[in-house]
Amino acid sequence: MARPIFAHIDTDALKHNLGVIRNHAGTARIMAVIKANGYGHGMAKVARALWTTDGFAVASIDEAIQLRELGWLKPILLLEGVFGADEIAACVNHRIAITVHHFDQIRMLQASKPAQSLALFLKLNSGMNRLGFEPQDFLRALAQLQAMQTCTDITLMSHFATADDAYGIADQLQVIQTCFDELPYPVSLANSAALFRYPASRGDWVRPGIALYGASPFADTAASALDLRPAMTLHSRIIAVQTLKPGDALGYGRTWIADRPSRIGVVACGYADGYPRHAPTGTPILVNGQLTRTLGRVSMDMMFADLTGLPDADAGSAVILWGKGLPVESVASAAGTISYELLCARAQRVPDHE
Repeated sequence: MARPIFAHIDTDALKHNLGVIRNHAGTARIMAVIKANGYGHGMAKVARALWTTDGFAVASIDEAIQLRELGWLKPILLLEGVFGADEIAACVNHRIAITVHHFDQIRMLQASKPAQSLALFLKLNSGMNRLGFEPQDFLRALAQLQAMQTCTDITLMSHFATADDAYGIADQLQVIQTCFDELPYPVSLANSAALFRYPASRGDWVRPGIALYGASPFADTAASALDLRPAMTLHSRIIAVQTLKPGDALGYGRTWIADRPSRIGVVACGYADGYPRHAPTGTPILVNGQLTRTLGRVSMDMMFADLTGLPDADAGSAVILWGKGLPVESVASAAGTISYELLCARAQRVPDHE
């Protein structure tokens, strides 16, 4: 028999979340971000569930081509653009839109002389300082694209650094408006957080990511408060039970020592499955639908759950690591990370089960 750990991917939840996002997007089209294997959910499964969206955004040419092979005919955007001139021909052949964020990419386009029109998203660095042209260079970059006869399908884009916290988007939005003002092109700005909090950022294309998967983009707002439903539930089981007396230590490093008689459940899940090794004692976990806590150090294939207050729990009891009944952001917060990392980290050895 296989190890009892598996992920259930709820395609109905994905469809529901897309509907919630569509309500917030207004008239803007939705570029669903499904990079990183659909945030760990399985890109093909996510794409099929979100087939009614207006476009998909990915990180690599291979992901984009896979979508075309699945039969997707609508827009696909390469969020980091091309990494070499050889990818431009593939973008032409497969009708893949390219993010352009530095002058080397423009030089590659000029040298390749694509035979057919390319869709381009010209990216402004409005303050995140990751990708994009500096404001003083933006119009020069745009002029170079305009001079190319096969680069007439242009969308202007930027990305917010702090749409999910109290700092907000006002500073960046001012830079964006100054650069984009009166330019006759569509605009793409909003990520999940901006989509929910800042209607002024909607533009013509929105690019939701984490909200599609049912996790909140905000540290201070639960996903359920946004009417989002978790798309991934990570399941396992208790595979052994240990009884500890006061003074007994648990697991590698003896990081937890019992101060009372304790029942400990050994869970078939570890950091090789994608669970964070740094999750401390006290991280929430569900056993038989009841909330309890992890104990000690997470090892490669196993971890520990406190069963002391759960007399009905025993070997074979069902465990939920995150998902339905236990928001992934609650686990992430306890582990000092974010839900994105947990979802994307699901290991290949953890299968999907219906």
